[in-house]
Amino acid sequence: MLKPELTEVIRIARGAGAILMDVYATDFSVAYKAKSDPVTEADTRANAYIVEELRRAFPGDGIVAEESEDQSDALEAGRCWYVDPVDGTKEFVARNGEFAVMLGLAIEGEAKLGVVFQPVTDKLYAGVVGEGATLEQHGRRQEIRVSEVADPRNLKLVVSRSHRNRAVGRVVDELGICGETQIGSVGLKAGLIAERAADLYLHISDKSSAWDACGPEAVLRAAGGRFTDLAGDPYHYGGADMRNRTGILACNAVAYDAVLPVAKRAARSIGLIG
Repeated sequence: MLKPELTEVIRIARGAGAILMDVYATDFSVAYKAKSDPVTEADTRANAYIVEELRRAFPGDGIVAEESEDQSDALEAGRCWYVDPVDGTKEFVARNGEFAVMLGLAIEGEAKLGVVFQPVTDKLYAGVVGEGATLEQHGRRQEIRVSEVADPRNLKLVVSRSHRNRAVGRVVDELGICGETQIGSVGLKAGLIAERAADLYLHISDKSSAWDACGPEAVLRAAGGRFTDLAGDPYHYGGADMRNRTGILACNAVAYDAVLPVAKRAARSIGLIG
C-alpha cells in the first residue's frame, strides 16, 4: 500500500504548481540547455522545492530530477523518485497552459506510483498501480479508467504540438485513425487516456527521458492502460542512461495488441528499434 506516499506527493505536486504559477505570471526569461531545450526560473525553483520536500518526507529514497546535476540515485536498487518539475517547458514559454508537474516512484525499477498536475486547469491525475487512478479538479475527485475502444479506426490519438513526425503519420494511415487531438506534456497525454478523453499516444522518437515516463506510466497503468516502449517491452527505471531510446506507446488495454505491430514497423522504419 502506497497511500501515505501518494497523499504526500499530491501535496508536493500542488506546492510545485504554485511556484510555476508564480513565475508564469511574470515576464520571465528563457535560457537554453541545448537547442530546442528551454529552461526557466520555474524549472529550477520547482525542481529545488520538490527535491527538498521528497528528501524530508522520504529520507531513505533515491531521487532523480531533471534539473539536478546529480542523478546517481538511479544506479541504486530499491525506491527511487523520478521528477520533472515542468513537463512541457516549451508550452510554459508559449503560455498555452499545457504543462505539468510530474512525479513518479519506481520500486525495483518498476513504475508504481505517479502524480501529474496541470496547475493552469487544476487537473491532478494520481495513481498507484494495482490500486486505481483518480482525477481531482477544483475540489472534486473521481475514479478514472481507460476506454474500451478496440477498433483502431475508432481510436482517438493524442499527439504533441512540437514532436509529431512522419512515422506517427504512417501508423495513423495504416490503422485508419480519424480522431486526433494535440496537447503538450507526456503526462497530460497519459492523463487524457486515463480519463477516456483519448485512447492512444505514440512517441516515435528517442527524445524523452525517465522522468518523462515514470509518473505518467504509473497513472496510466493504474487506470487500466498499457505503457511500454515501441518494441512492446516494459520500461525499467534505473541505470546511468536516462534516455528512453526506444520510444513510447501508451494505449488503452483492449486496443494495444492491434496497435503494437503497426507501431513496431513505424519505429523500425526510422531505425529506432531493431
